[in-house]
Amino acid sequence: MLMVGMVSVSALAAVGMSMQFMMIINVLMTLYVVGGNALISRFIGQGRRRRASALLYSLGILAVVLSIFVSIGGYMGSETFYALMGAKEDVVREGTLYFKIISLGIVFIFVDTLLYNALSAAGDTKNSLYIKLVSSAINAFLNYVLIFGHYGFDAMGIEGAAYATVISYVFNVAAYYLLLKKRDSKLYILPIMRIEDIKRAISVGWSAALDRGVSSFSFLLFVSIIAAYGTAELAGYQVGLRIEGIAFMPGFGFAIAASALVGQSLGARDKDRAYKMGIISARVAYIFMGSVGAVLILFPEFLVGFFTKDAQTLAVASYYLILVGLAQIPLAIMFVYSAALRGAGATKTTLKVNILSLWIFRVIPSYIAYKLGYGIVAIFIIMNVETLIKGVIYWYIYKKRVWLDTKI
Repeated sequence: MLMVGMVSVSALAAVGMSMQFMMIINVLMTLYVVGGNALISRFIGQGRRRRASALLYSLGILAVVLSIFVSIGGYMGSETFYALMGAKEDVVREGTLYFKIISLGIVFIFVDTLLYNALSAAGDTKNSLYIKLVSSAINAFLNYVLIFGHYGFDAMGIEGAAYATVISYVFNVAAYYLLLKKRDSKLYILPIMRIEDIKRAISVGWSAALDRGVSSFSFLLFVSIIAAYGTAELAGYQVGLRIEGIAFMPGFGFAIAASALVGQSLGARDKDRAYKMGIISARVAYIFMGSVGAVLILFPEFLVGFFTKDAQTLAVASYYLILVGLAQIPLAIMFVYSAALRGAGATKTTLKVNILSLWIFRVIPSYIAYKLGYGIVAIFIIMNVETLIKGVIYWYIYKKRVWLDTKI
């Protein structure tokens, strides 16, 4: 995003919008990832590593098959997606170039996501850390080379960013393959298809996939409302969202921890430990995210300045960071407790909470505010109020402990 921001504001907005499309694609990945995580963590908790490895192989085949259809749809429909989102002509043009290339690497994105989540569910996050560190370095270097044209390469702009991303995912999958060939790893390649376990994974995952699908559609509508304000507002929102990702990371990390440890504890039939794992993960997450939130509030313009020098975009992103900085603690609670529920297999509960919260407290109020002529800041305020409400709801559900009795 830093490098693309040096190309143009429209390129910055286009790459940012691609994240919304990936949210839709994540719906299919969620179908097998969430259910797979719940089952793998329980198998590991029961000491059944061979069963977990066979499930991983089965889900890998499913991931490849699904990715083929998504890749074709993404390549053929890139221009239509951006146009439907209400993007301006320059953003549509740049975005189409970018997402067509990304679509060619969808199979690697699907497999990478599966392997990363499966190993995390099994309790191995360190190897993923090492793989992602190298992958990120490769991605950053190739961005520099291909976007701007160095070491004999032509300057490719936004297309160079897309190629760099795809190549880094290819590296991830190759590295995971070498890791899983070792029989002493948490999971390993065991070419056995277990249709029964695939069905069990999907029976848990369909609620999470529907949740992700409706949420993604809701976010697309939300972003389209922001896009209606103009390219600078859209770019400002995307920049702010990426910077906020610095605060997201502890939340995502401890959400993964909560999901894995809750699932493993339930597999070992220890409900008290499962409950405590979520509580501890949430406490650490909101300390980290609250601290980063304070930085977002205090230094918004400084942080945005790394991405763009456009005055209007800088102002919008700064307003965004100040407001979301105030919402980091409830966001941490939402991340961790919802992940803990998914790790336990209680995906129907998270489905109901997310759909009702997004529509009642975010999408509909944002649309009304836009129609009444309120500025972009009003939209950001509505977004953060919805986050606060959702955090309180998840806190209440978690404390009731009913989810601990979920059967898979």
